[in-house]
Formats: sequence, structure tokens, C-alpha cells
Amino acid sequence: MSERLRIINLGLPKSGTTTLARALRLSGLRVADYRIRKRQTPDKSLHDAFLGDLMYRGYFETGDPLHGLDLFDGFSELSTLREGHSLWPQMDFGLIEAIRSHHPGAKFVASWRPATAMSSSILRWSNLGSERLPDGHVPGLPRGYGATDAQRTQWISAHYAHLERLFQDSPQFLLLDMQAADARAQLGAFLGIEIGWWGKANRNPGVDPAAEPV
Repeated sequence: MSERLRIINLGLPKSGTTTLARALRLSGLRVADYRIRKRQTPDKSLHDAFLGDLMYRGYFETGDPLHGLDLFDGFSELSTLREGHSLWPQMDFGLIEAIRSHHPGAKFVASWRPATAMSSSILRWSNLGSERLPDGHVPGLPRGYGATDAQRTQWISAHYAHLERLFQDSPQFLLLDMQAADARAQLGAFLGIEIGWWGKANRNPGVDPAAEPV
């Protein structure tokens, strides 16, 4: 077991995962976001690997979802829905509990925005809302569902409600409203570090920056 601080984001896509990853990186932490980039490690076996795939590999082969990921302090967007992969570690009770068991020093963040805003961003992000979610096999969103705002917002709301029930009042968990005026201060206090940057990253193309805080 490890008491080392590891930061795992359990937020859904378009909840502010890229902003969180950048904030952690600019605070001096090594962060994996969605997939491992070649510039991040000389280990060729990790190059372009999906983070979700690596977590499941570690979970099923060793019991530890962070096995082989010692290089990284933080993990931002965990899910993958492309290239034949539908991986959602942030929605998997067994995987989350395995991290808590193997890494008592880990802290869990759930990047959050209002469900309606997230649903709108999902719809406007490439074909995520129009094709990949409805055509995918996603926990809580069976194939054929997810094409409408009502379905997406219900799915989004249920995910965050599940996280709050799972962690209850745990000091290891922070539901982080990415639009809150004090979001940066909340994150820093939770992690016990100074957050070196806060802003907006990975906005949808063609959207007014003031309207797309992702």
C-alpha cells in the first residue's frame, strides 16, 4: 500500500477534465490525461495507450489499477469511447475501491459542471453526443440512449449522485464545481498544495470563451 498523494479525477467528459489536468501540471505534478503521450515517458509500451485501458489492465492483472503508472501523480480524464474502446473507470465501483485499498494516500476529485451545460458541450464536441454515446456500451447509458439532452442530463446527474453516495462525507473526495469563483482555492486546500494556474482549457470550437468553461 502507498501513502503517496495520487489524484484521481472521477468527472465525466466535458466536465472540465482538461482544465484540471493543466492546473495540476502547472502546479508541478505529473499528470496523465486520457492517453499517455510519447513525450511523457521513454517507456514505449505506454506510448499512446489509453489511460482507462491501463487502469483496467492493472486492476485485472494485479488488483491495483495504478500498477505500472508510478510516473504519474494525477489522472484527469479516465474514460475512453473511441477506436472500439468503451472504458469508464470513473463509473466502476470495484476499480475505485481497489485504488482506495492499494493507495490510502489517494484523493479523488470529481470535476463538475451543471448537467445541462455538460450535455450541451458533449453534443457539440465532435460526434460524442450524436454518435459515440448513443452507439456505445456505456455504464448507465445502454446502447440506443444518449442522443437527447434529457437522457444525457439524467445519466450525468446519476453519475455524480452515485459518487456522492459512494464517498459520502469522506475527506478523500471533493466534488469540484469548475465554475465556482473559489474553485482554485478549494482544490488547493483539498490537495494541500498551491495551484499554480486556473483558467479555461479545451473549449468547444467556435464558442464564446466566456460561455464555455471547460
